[in-house]
Amino acid sequence: MSKRASNTYTLVADIGGTNTRVALAEGTRLLTETVRKYHNADYAGLETVLRAFIAQEDGVDCKGACVALAGPVKNGRGTMTNLDWEIDEAALARATQAEEVALLNDLQAQGHAIGHLPEGSVRNLIAGPAPDAAAAKLVIGVGTGFNIAPVYETPGGRFVPAAEAGHANLPVTSEEELALIRHFQTSHGFPAVEDMLSGRGFERVYAWLSDAKGAPSEKRAADIMQGFENGSDPVAQEAAQMFVRMLGTVAGNLSLIQLPFGGVYFAGGVARAFSPHFAALGFLDAFRDKGRFAGFMQNFAVHVIEDDFAALTGCATYLEAH
Repeated sequence: MSKRASNTYTLVADIGGTNTRVALAEGTRLLTETVRKYHNADYAGLETVLRAFIAQEDGVDCKGACVALAGPVKNGRGTMTNLDWEIDEAALARATQAEEVALLNDLQAQGHAIGHLPEGSVRNLIAGPAPDAAAAKLVIGVGTGFNIAPVYETPGGRFVPAAEAGHANLPVTSEEELALIRHFQTSHGFPAVEDMLSGRGFERVYAWLSDAKGAPSEKRAADIMQGFENGSDPVAQEAAQMFVRMLGTVAGNLSLIQLPFGGVYFAGGVARAFSPHFAALGFLDAFRDKGRFAGFMQNFAVHVIEDDFAALTGCATYLEAH
């Protein structure tokens, strides 16, 4: 028999390409001491992961379950590029026996987490006007991939629609960027935002710059970042600047489309790694480089979410609201 009361807790999970995190929540409060991480390759599917977690929690009987995943969700079914699991609400209900179940895109979950995260887990990068809790917000995720989630406060509650913004075209603001985009088009068939603004995209930028300088080299993103931060690799410095300026351009474009007067919120490991260097690498200039609308761009504060469990909190918040 479970040591926890029945129909009191919700089960929340965040599925990434490599690992899945699972935890319990009580209302909107994530029980961080229950968070467990499972290596996806060790399990046949989502159901086996969730059953393993429930067993480790002494067979806890949850009243609801919500899973966030890095991929599109439609009609209660989710798909991921690098994971062949069956991920749908029916499987979630079978595994947890919960009365209420839901699937969210991981950026949607991040959007639902805003305003419910622990003190100190959101850092301000660029100041803006006094915050307005009712204003629209925008989450931009930069990690293994790239995506966004607008956040709207409505009379019926918070609405966070899904998007697949990482597969839109990269913009062009210079001859150098045009050459890079042509390279992406040749290599990948379509120059998508995610081809550059992601961990593997940063690696591609470095490889392209190295090749253009006549000294071809391929490195992992972490090694490139180290070479940039310790000043040992001039190509890494150039790649970092090109990456961050493109991120500023794209984030500025998205801000004009969504008008997030409540703030822009970066999420994801790559965004967190670069955020201390935004000022030095020219993010703000690129973000506000919108011609006669440059002054208008001062309406948008920019933040970074530094909580690794934000998607889990977002799942809990979504279930509590619904």
